[in-house]
Amino acid sequence: MANAAPETPVAFPSDPPQDHCDHAAPANIGVLLHAVRTLLTYGRHLVDTVRQRSTAPGFNTIAACFGTANLSTILAHLNRGILRCIALERVLLARAATGKDIDYSARRSLTTEEYLARMDAAHAQPEQPTAAAPTTRKHAPRPSRPAGWNDPELFMPTLEDLERQMRRRPIGRIILDISLDLAVVPGFCHSQFWNELFDIMNWFGGGNSVDRLMREKTRRREAFANEQDRNPKASWDWIRPSRDDLRQILGFFIGEPPVNPLDPAAAIATAPP
Repeated sequence: MANAAPETPVAFPSDPPQDHCDHAAPANIGVLLHAVRTLLTYGRHLVDTVRQRSTAPGFNTIAACFGTANLSTILAHLNRGILRCIALERVLLARAATGKDIDYSARRSLTTEEYLARMDAAHAQPEQPTAAAPTTRKHAPRPSRPAGWNDPELFMPTLEDLERQMRRRPIGRIILDISLDLAVVPGFCHSQFWNELFDIMNWFGGGNSVDRLMREKTRRREAFANEQDRNPKASWDWIRPSRDDLRQILGFFIGEPPVNPLDPAAAIATAPP
């Protein structure tokens, strides 16, 4: 994966041909394709408009979700997020071509009765005498990753690298990775699309991905606040924007057709419905 992130814009490969797989894809793959293509559309729109947006009021609301107003950092994450979307789309289409679906991972919570039964069983066990510590087998050390391996400003993975990784990584965690690179947060999404992402991260092997996304959102906002503390011209209007403010700043919610609010022709489209 050891490609240094280029300073020039990334030349993205063309989209896979959208053949019969789009119409005849198994049910779950169809849902996943819709989600990844929506994220890809958003990522491409933002990478095309972020320089123009960076000079406009309200940009800090977007920048806070990246944890910085540094355009170089933002563009590196956007470019990697777009590559991840393209790679996932290819993996999903290849799977659909085999006629096999991707099953969701059922998450089952204990009932109250089961929880109490386990607690009773744990308390009922007699204390065991302290045993000698078992001999541990020493494993060969795993090769360490280079410093900054997960920083897209230093290392930009190739499409082939990402496809290879995704074939053995749960879909829910891939969607988390894409969401972090594109700085997708619930407030930026149409409610129906956020529900879609929420379900994918919960039911397709994402584990605690939603919790990780929200924790990272908080960490980035704190990092952005610290960055703004060092800027004498900083404004703090990004802290609690209303839903209408977010629509005016973005021009749309993720899940809707993208609109550039800085384009005069988009003035009508950015008005609240």
